[in-house]
This record gives sequence, structure tokens and C-alpha cells, in this order.
Amino acid sequence: MASVASFYDLQAEKPSGEKINFADLKGKVVLCTNTATKCGLTLPLTSDVLATAAQFTALEELNQKYKDQGLVVLGFPSDNFGHQNPENDEETGAVCLRNHGVTFPLLKKSDVNGADTNEVFKYLKPRAKGLLGERIAWNFTKFLVNKRGEVIHRYAPTTKPQSIAADIEKALAETV
Repeated sequence: MASVASFYDLQAEKPSGEKINFADLKGKVVLCTNTATKCGLTLPLTSDVLATAAQFTALEELNQKYKDQGLVVLGFPSDNFGHQNPENDEETGAVCLRNHGVTFPLLKKSDVNGADTNEVFKYLKPRAKGLLGERIAWNFTKFLVNKRGEVIHRYAPTTKPQSIAADIEKALAETV
């Protein structure tokens, strides 16, 4: 895919091969994150010190709380970091549903760094740089996109999804 001018020019592919056209997301707030099933950040630990571990569960809680208000959570499984998503697309979806209750779309497994970087992340990364510049540092880097398709924030992998609820609410409250 050639370089895109707008977030709404992007597409993402589901494991079934069906495409999600981002043009259909106009007027929605979108949270994009790279995911991995075996990452330590996915474990449902109870310690406050390790509370960042329940990323999938917390992302699903955001999905359930705000989807009727216009939030779309998109998960992009990736095996870029420590071979922490070894499953194929179908197995990834089954693990996420069974272990974390994930109902938000999990897209086709793809790269978030390197020569084969997914087009969505090629678009997001330069618009909200992180500690390593454009490069994604680890699993569960999150990008928040407002209703106008503008990337308004990038969150570190250890950022608890619950802690970005206020930013989501602010973006949902904005008029287009």
C-alpha cells in the first residue's frame, strides 16, 4: 500500500480476510494496540505493583464501557517481541476470548517494526513518537485517535488501559 494521507485511507485485515475500512470509523474514537498472548503484561495478576499485567482484560473493559458511545478498540497481534504471540490468527482469537473475554476485533497477525510493518502502524508511529522515537518498544503500545482521525496520544506498554479512560472520555465528548 502506498503512503496514505489520512487515517481514514487505511485498512486492516481480519484473520478471515475481511477488510476493515477505516473510512467506516469516521466520527469514532479509535484505540489501536499491538498485542501478544504470551506477554507478561497479559497475566491477570492481583498485586497492585503488577497491575499493568492485565492488558487484554482492561482493554476489553474499556471496550465494553465505551463502545456504545463511539469507542472502537482494535488489537493487532504481533510476534515482534520475544516470540510472545506464537499462535496463528485463529488460535490467538480463541486464547484472547477464552482467557480474557476479548470481544473487540483482533486483526491479522502483523509486524509493528521492521521492513514488513503493518500499514496502520506505519501511519501511527510518526504521528505520536515514544521513548524510542517512532519504533514500538514492546507489546501493548497504544495509540488513541480522535473522531477526526488525528492521532492524539501514544501510551507506553506498561500504561494501564484504565488510566487512559479520562482521555477516551474527553475524545468522545468532542464534537467533530
